[in-house]
Amino acid sequence: MTLKDKQFIKWVKNKFKNSEVFEEDLQNFNIEQVQNILKFQQTHPSYTHTPLYSLSNLANHLGVSMIQAKDESQRFGLNAFKVLGGIYAIAKYIANQLGEEIEDLSFDKLRDPSVKQRLGDVTFISATDGNHGRGVAWAARELGFKSVIYMPKGSSSQRLQAIRNEGALAEIQDVNYDDTVRICARLAEKNGWVMVQDTAWEGYDEIPLWIMQGYSAMALEIVEQWNQTSEQPPTHLFLQAGVGSFAAGIAGYFLRVYGEQAPKIVIVEPDQADCFYQSFITEKGERQFVGGAMATEMAGLACGEPNTEAFKLLRSYASGVLSCDDAISTVGMRVYGNPLKGDPSIVSGESGSVTLGAVYYLRKFMREHSITVDLELHEDARILVINTEGDTDEENYRKIVWDGFLPVQ
Repeated sequence: MTLKDKQFIKWVKNKFKNSEVFEEDLQNFNIEQVQNILKFQQTHPSYTHTPLYSLSNLANHLGVSMIQAKDESQRFGLNAFKVLGGIYAIAKYIANQLGEEIEDLSFDKLRDPSVKQRLGDVTFISATDGNHGRGVAWAARELGFKSVIYMPKGSSSQRLQAIRNEGALAEIQDVNYDDTVRICARLAEKNGWVMVQDTAWEGYDEIPLWIMQGYSAMALEIVEQWNQTSEQPPTHLFLQAGVGSFAAGIAGYFLRVYGEQAPKIVIVEPDQADCFYQSFITEKGERQFVGGAMATEMAGLACGEPNTEAFKLLRSYASGVLSCDDAISTVGMRVYGNPLKGDPSIVSGESGSVTLGAVYYLRKFMREHSITVDLELHEDARILVINTEGDTDEENYRKIVWDGFLPVQ
């Protein structure tokens, strides 16, 4: 199991990274603001902190100081973290329409019939591989509004049905993710619907920012939980990137809290949709797009166009990008689900597992490789990974974890 026959992982160091942390870059992730966002999210009766697990035996096995994993498969009963962004963005939109401050509101107040009387019928529309769209549909239904969700070609029928079960009008399109986003944008403009998308472009950046801020509440949870078990902050923060909103939302808060002592921020992508990797290898570090089918098992990360605002932050502060073969994700799923004795068993989907898969593969099979050395992924490393989803496609999960589909060999 080496890189002799196949290169499972590629690495590009970010040569555009700032040498220091600038407060003006992080103005959207100040601590008080994120605390208010989390406070609002906690007003929903289904809110609970998701666990931060210590994988201490795996850390010993791989020869590192610590590995901790945040398990977002337990978020709001929706099997993925994405609802944190959609729920805040929709609530923030409604608050603005009412002329209210979000910190003065709660779910109960937003559910009051007078809110809908004032706003009338509102339809929220979004493009998704499944998790984000389900979160948007759930949040819209919870607050008494409609939603329309479109999915890209090749999307899972189980994920489609899960969205429909939340009351949305949902369909799979015959185009890739980024083209599905464009279809939704045209429909929103034509019908007067509200686009709730976690990617930004010229003229559309407010709601994507709210979504990133919604994600950052998870980072606040993590910091509080980490501090209960360790006196030292993590040295490495591995973050999945599709359009980059999740990675930027988590990174922004960590940078705000830790400043110059922030962990190395390592972006992880599928090699079939590695728009950040392709951007960072250019001479000037300009945004690059990946088109076509983007055929990867990591459906939640199959996005070819970086969010403009997320890209600015990650270009300034990420240490670099790992572009990973699907087999890195599948090994991560198996390691999560079949732990060493004493470590918790975690159900992780294809997009949720790639960060742990990368850590495992680098320390297990590439310990002396230049990638591992450049990352300083050595015995003193205190590693944080986030399982962003559970088995949102149960059939595919069993094919990978039970049947051994896509091994690293």
